[in-house]
Amino acid sequence: MSDRYTVVSADCHAGADLLDYRPYLEKRYHDDFDVWAATYVNPYEDLLADTADKNWNSGRRVAELEEDGIVAEVVFPNTIPPFFPSGSLMAPAPTAGEFARRWAGLRAHNRWLADFCAAAPGRRAGVFQILLNDVDAAVEEIRWAAGAGLKGGLMLPGTPPGCGLPELHSQVYDPIWAVCEELDVPVNHHAGSASPPLGDEPAARAVFMVETTWFSHRALWHLVFGGAFRRHPGLKLVLTEQGSGWIPGVLDMLDYYHGRLVAAATRATTAESRFGAGLAAGMGRPPSEVWHENCFVGASFMRPHEVPLRDRIGVGRIMWGSDYPHDEGTYPYSREGLRAAYAGVPRDEVAAMIGGNAARVYGFDLDLLDPIAAKVGPTVAEVARPLERPPADATSPAFARGASVRVW
Repeated sequence: MSDRYTVVSADCHAGADLLDYRPYLEKRYHDDFDVWAATYVNPYEDLLADTADKNWNSGRRVAELEEDGIVAEVVFPNTIPPFFPSGSLMAPAPTAGEFARRWAGLRAHNRWLADFCAAAPGRRAGVFQILLNDVDAAVEEIRWAAGAGLKGGLMLPGTPPGCGLPELHSQVYDPIWAVCEELDVPVNHHAGSASPPLGDEPAARAVFMVETTWFSHRALWHLVFGGAFRRHPGLKLVLTEQGSGWIPGVLDMLDYYHGRLVAAATRATTAESRFGAGLAAGMGRPPSEVWHENCFVGASFMRPHEVPLRDRIGVGRIMWGSDYPHDEGTYPYSREGLRAAYAGVPRDEVAAMIGGNAARVYGFDLDLLDPIAAKVGPTVAEVARPLERPPADATSPAFARGASVRVW
């Protein structure tokens, strides 16, 4: 047994430089793209900085992640796809008039991503993108992506209030859940992708910070109460970069409502019986059972106060992530982040949470990764040593004081 951990980051981000998407677009959109790109102003400082190439420079990424002790990554989107006003994670659902070009832009990203993952064989699981406006087109893209080797699975867009799309509990999305179950494609839901627009005032930005993870959590109870897991028992849902300390309390709450509403549905007419009508037959098992069978958490830079909850969350459900290359991520101090969170935790549990679980969910080959980790991974002794003080210039919330006050 190696004295080093095999670390897989279940949350990293990448994308092409804007003009590099052009070859991946269908030719009929090239002229439109040229006009759009000529006037587009990127709103993100980190994508204009000298370090922006971390998103697409394959060699640099491999070197920096290995320097940080990480041998493989799950790759979520980051840069601006063609015809999008902002990064696709945060962009609102397209209008009917915007759909065709936005869809072409996402498909271009997916094809770029397949090549980007192929540039580091076995080291990247690319998360491909869809839109929910056209379910049939989404199913076709899922089949293409699975065939193209994008093992990171599907990134599920949010349906924030006012977006005009059916809520995620709607059975209109059943063809998506069905093909993901059939092809063993994980369904990922990343923080930030489900929040409604709040404006640009300072207060709006503060409210976004408070609320954004809650809006992302909604995918869990929508799919549970909507019966998606009853109809598709092999479906896998991954909630990424939303924290993990909220999970035990929310599961308790969901089980409470499930029990009350199912029981009330068999009684005489009451307020609760009206809310529970049809629920038992539609959703099936209690939410906590669904969680421990079907769901996982991409627990980016897991914090010390969350680790004692690991048994209630499920050690086999937790996947650590560095959030590279974001400045809220742990790079270049991922070893220190692991120490801060996992010092004193049994070795087999640490190994599962920082690599083994992600390898299982996303299909990484540990026979390929373990020899690399034996050279660059953090040592077992290193992670076991408590972190006395965080690095002075660290910017990740992994090292922030007071994080335990969060309730979701």
